[in-house]
Amino acid sequence: MVDREIILTPEGFQRLKEEIEYLSSVKRDEVAERIRAARDFGDISENSEYDDAKNEQAMLEARIYALEERLRSAIVIDSDSITTDKVSVGTKVTLQDMKSGDIVQYSIVGSAEADPVAHKLSNESPVGNAIMGHKPGDKVTVSVPQGSKKFKILAIEKA
Repeated sequence: MVDREIILTPEGFQRLKEEIEYLSSVKRDEVAERIRAARDFGDISENSEYDDAKNEQAMLEARIYALEERLRSAIVIDSDSITTDKVSVGTKVTLQDMKSGDIVQYSIVGSAEADPVAHKLSNESPVGNAIMGHKPGDKVTVSVPQGSKKFKILAIEKA
């Protein structure tokens, strides 16, 4: 059961549906084939290949269930309702580190889609949470493990 809101962009919603479809069809078939092949080895009570395949099947079904629950409780951000006057989920934000002068750009997404390597920050991350609701020109202080960082919001656009 999901105990908090799952916010997804339309792209994130589509990727989640595609992953469920892949796991429910291709991956399920692969695991079922592994189970059938392991049964052919003989006595299943002492068959490690069978046990491994059954464990994989259980983990796969748990993953599918969890993804389906996430999909059912997801709130999909309507791209038409995204505005660029303030930072929100579905916007791309250009920030300047006030100390180093470095400029970075992040897409703000729900926690289910977060991928810092791809510059997708969760609205629940320290930086994402701190800049939510702010406007271009605002200066924001973010608490990070090393202390705090100050950013200036340079621009906001639709992601």
